[in-house]
Amino acid sequence: MSFKSTLLTGAALLSLSAFAQDGSKESQSRKLLDPANVDRSVKPGDDFFQYANGSWLKNNPIPSTETRWGSFNELQENNYATLQGILEDAASKSDRKDPLSRRWKIGAFYKSGMDQAAIDKAGLQPLSPVLRRIEGIKDLSGLLKEIGIEHTQGIGPLFSFYVAPDDKNVTKQMPQVFQGGLGMPDRDYYFNKDERTVKIRSAYETYMRKVLTLMKDPQPEVTARQIMDMETRLAEASMSRVDMRDPYKMYNKFDLNGLTAATSGMDWRTLFNVLQIEGQDSIIVGQPKFFATAAEMMKNVSLETWKKYLSFHLVNDMAPYLSSDFDELRFSFYGRTLRGQQEQKPRWKRVLTVIDGSVGEVLGQMYVDQTFKPEAKQRMLELVNNLQVTYADRINRLDWMSAKTKKAALGKLNTFMKKIGYPDKWKDYTTLEITDNNYVANILNAAAFEYKFNISKLGRPVDKTEWGMTPPTVNAYYNPAFNEIVFPAGILQYPFFDFSADDAVNYGGIGAVIGHEMTHGFDDQGRQYDKDGNLNDWWTKDDATKFDQKAKVVVNQFNSYTVLDSMHVNGELTLGENLADLGGLAIAYEAFKKTAQGKGNTAIDGFTPDQRFFLSWAQVWRANTRPEEMASRIITDPHSPNEWRCNGPLSNMQEFYNAFNVKPGDKMYRPAAERAKVW
Repeated sequence: MSFKSTLLTGAALLSLSAFAQDGSKESQSRKLLDPANVDRSVKPGDDFFQYANGSWLKNNPIPSTETRWGSFNELQENNYATLQGILEDAASKSDRKDPLSRRWKIGAFYKSGMDQAAIDKAGLQPLSPVLRRIEGIKDLSGLLKEIGIEHTQGIGPLFSFYVAPDDKNVTKQMPQVFQGGLGMPDRDYYFNKDERTVKIRSAYETYMRKVLTLMKDPQPEVTARQIMDMETRLAEASMSRVDMRDPYKMYNKFDLNGLTAATSGMDWRTLFNVLQIEGQDSIIVGQPKFFATAAEMMKNVSLETWKKYLSFHLVNDMAPYLSSDFDELRFSFYGRTLRGQQEQKPRWKRVLTVIDGSVGEVLGQMYVDQTFKPEAKQRMLELVNNLQVTYADRINRLDWMSAKTKKAALGKLNTFMKKIGYPDKWKDYTTLEITDNNYVANILNAAAFEYKFNISKLGRPVDKTEWGMTPPTVNAYYNPAFNEIVFPAGILQYPFFDFSADDAVNYGGIGAVIGHEMTHGFDDQGRQYDKDGNLNDWWTKDDATKFDQKAKVVVNQFNSYTVLDSMHVNGELTLGENLADLGGLAIAYEAFKKTAQGKGNTAIDGFTPDQRFFLSWAQVWRANTRPEEMASRIITDPHSPNEWRCNGPLSNMQEFYNAFNVKPGDKMYRPAAERAKVW
């Protein structure tokens, strides 16, 4: 399975954007770098994150509905209003039924989600057909068929199934399976012995008992313990997040006979038929040990326990869309306990987010029509090209890489596919059935539609025009299978990008983002894919060894950062993102120095051009974060916490030292011999 490296983790900061318009009143009235946000009581060489953002952090506490609050969240609030307007306008016209209209579909979807009274009245009833089917399972064959049927309905129990390009032959689409089946966010939650995690495990089992009680399970305590035991076995067989960063460990191709033998005789042929991919003779398995264990459990865990497991996970996954009792109960664990969130977001925001996740290209097309201007796309393309030229210059100057590997690296860099703003063609949702009075049915219909769309790729040419994010998303990504860098419309905005900003601000913001995504093509994962997107070693052995040695310096640096109590940043888990931050910032700085402002020394608000560049970088990452959220991220997030995303790369840059007079004795100072530099 090829990975997709994003600027931000999806559940983390922001899934929706703010305005991307040129010359908005907001853009004209705000200070792009407000000196009032700087905490001058902090020495920049001791903690630049606090220096650049300290006053802002003090004046912007985390709202009760959030787990963190930063620049992205401020943008989100602006954009929520825009998208809410689109949805409410569409919903107000949903009485004039027009099932083929994209506006009618999102209006009806929104209307169904906002009808809290109808949702509460329905209770668990929308899931009754699936729950009855689970209860009617008679044997192992029936269990396997039910798992397959639920996947076709977009429910996805036990594991993930999808169709994607074959990592070693990206011109061919392949069915692929990936471990899953856990109720907590990561395998480590089942085994870590620290006090925080022990409490979370206990709270999860309590939560299961309460859900099972609502489901009218006759023995909720016994059932909860049985499910916990099952999940613990699955967790033990699951691959760690660090191991999953190795694409070769994740690439395990089996034919049906080989996979059947490797999984205790599990009937994959029948499962393929239920999954509607009959005729396929091979599959890529991300984690063979997990599937071998799951197959063993199908034989030695009772059928009744499996039925309880499937029923609980169905209700648990769908709880946010059910009646308030299920919804609030789920929030009490996944929101309050796991992430420290004090209260739920308003219902309209939650429904909006569901629609963006379900039929995002419908909402995204309307968003683009209303807010995005062609000038932004053209300006962004210019910046990308500028960074690409600078990246090539830096590769040519590398003193540790051979000419042979440089040639291959430049070939890959020069063939990057660039996607900016929104797709050239939009997904056709004509056949998707939406109603204005059944929220759960709409969600399941959209999920089943997406499943059919995904499996329809089998046997067809790979479509490289597809996007992996919706246009309003404030994020960016690199996809190795397509060797592409992608920047949705949502990220083309302040504080990343602003037409009225000076070059220092734009290069410190969006420039570093562009460099970040480019560097993902050459980080510890991306470097293993060639210019065509195939998992294929194009490095000399000596160059690969030198790269690993340089990357180890980055691992050790980030391992040393203490976050909470005894928790440290996981340098192995975050390596790819740290390399991308380090490389992206350095490349953006060099590109900035080619501009007129970068060549000069004219101060604005008392800050030199170089200082403004680095302040812009720091401003992007400003955020207050709840301890519970931070602890969860340390286990699950391949990105370092914001403070170290800001300070970590800077501590390796002499240009930063020069700009803020950082000297030995300052806390961020690193002797030149200990600084990390790869690209």
